[in-house]
Amino acid sequence: MLVAQNLTKDYKDITAVNNISFRVEPGRIFGLLGPNGAGKTTTIRTILNIIKPTSGRIMFDGEPINDHFFNIIGYLPEERGLYKKSKTIDVILYFAQLKNMDKKTALSEAVQWLQKLDISQYRNKKIEELSKGNQQKVQFITAIIHNPRLIVLDEPFAGFDPLNQQLIREIIISLSGMGKTIILSTHQMDTAEKLCSDIFLINKGKEVCSGNMIDIKKSFGTNTIRIIFEGDGSFINSLPYVIRAEQSDSFLDTGDTASSLEVTLKEDIHPKDFLKDIMNQLSLTHFSVVEPSLHKIFIDDIRNSQ
Repeated sequence: MLVAQNLTKDYKDITAVNNISFRVEPGRIFGLLGPNGAGKTTTIRTILNIIKPTSGRIMFDGEPINDHFFNIIGYLPEERGLYKKSKTIDVILYFAQLKNMDKKTALSEAVQWLQKLDISQYRNKKIEELSKGNQQKVQFITAIIHNPRLIVLDEPFAGFDPLNQQLIREIIISLSGMGKTIILSTHQMDTAEKLCSDIFLINKGKEVCSGNMIDIKKSFGTNTIRIIFEGDGSFINSLPYVIRAEQSDSFLDTGDTASSLEVTLKEDIHPKDFLKDIMNQLSLTHFSVVEPSLHKIFIDDIRNSQ
């Protein structure tokens, strides 16, 4: 288990991370989420012992994170750190041996991973000759080839088409099933929603929202309504118990003349009361109570934390 306790990191002019605490259980995928500049990278670098916190501590399996943990951590950075003039296989072996793998074992594992990610044909190609997606596959291999217990993935899906995104998702899920402790940082809220068991939303260095994904969605989704209709729905935003009504085209499948809205009601308003107020003014084709997407939770919470 990874535990962050009252973690703070100050720089000269700013506090990049401000007294945050969380824990990451083995076998679970933990989403570290937030907008650019929120403090995610600083938090990750502290976990990896790249930088030291101003105060607080990071513990893994009851011990402080230090250089002793170097060989049991796998890290996929957002920026590619591959040697472009080197051959693919040589790059993988180099990083594997940095993690204290012997060359024979590293070569065996590298061959298997190249096959699994369908890039065996590029084994002797230089990194610069590979597409961005295939370079990302190589970097993914270097992060996990040594069978780490703690895996930190920063934007692991960058450069991938939908098919390869699915492949990497399946591998991450399988690693979780093996009991690995996994931290996932991504801007792709739909992907985080599918993968993460728990999330920690950070903004301006402070915790905004954290906990079990299911519990968080339940707490935010008790009074959100999705409607598809024909007519002028502009009056909905003026109803006194409507907190917000936002266009939701992704759910629209009834034709060009229909409109789709996600409507957030005040807590003390029952959805059936909202239905009574609109059914005589609109031609409804769909009405449902929904739990919000992680994207909506992300946007709403960041707005409220500004």
